[in-house]
Amino acid sequence: MSWHTDGSQRSFKLSRLTKPEPTLNGVLYRVFPFDPRAQADAAGGPRYVPRQRQGVGRHDHPDHYGALYVSRVPESAVAEQIQRFRGQTLTDQDLRLTGGTRYALATFDDTSLGPVVDLDEPRELVDRQLRPSVVASRDRRVTHAIALRIFDEGKVGLGWWSTLESSWPNVTLFAERASPLLGLVDTPEPLSVRHPSVQAAAAAIGVLLG
Repeated sequence: MSWHTDGSQRSFKLSRLTKPEPTLNGVLYRVFPFDPRAQADAAGGPRYVPRQRQGVGRHDHPDHYGALYVSRVPESAVAEQIQRFRGQTLTDQDLRLTGGTRYALATFDDTSLGPVVDLDEPRELVDRQLRPSVVASRDRRVTHAIALRIFDEGKVGLGWWSTLESSWPNVTLFAERASPLLGLVDTPEPLSVRHPSVQAAAAAIGVLLG
């Protein structure tokens, strides 16, 4: 499968994906609009969740919690942000936002977080009487209900597989419970088309880089 730009002979061919090496337990990644002046939990900070604007995301339930979406692999976190450019060309300008912010990659130490409910674990699905097709459903009424049930159990979050690439393990955290337990590892990395995680994500999901 190939994509071609309109005015040039450049083409892109999807790379054959292999299951990535798992990151160490205790590391999570998030792409977010970064304002270097912001505190970690304030707008523009790596732990900030705009709960009042949520409601349409996979596990959103703003009446009960803010949903903090993270991943165990950095390219998955990036891919969620750039997927709208599939078959198109992504430039550095697309990674910049109004007000002087830009997308950045944050790395969290979650060793204080404790276990999350892993919906990629067959025994967990059996215990909860869930089918993989239900977990991966695009019907938000279904996925919202799953997340709310887990929230009501007092859990800190749930793990699931990316619908962009099933070998990418994603995690949804209930922000009010989880954020205080997440340690920021170093300064967030501003993203550009030269960033290795942007390049890996783009190659995996069919985004051209300009």
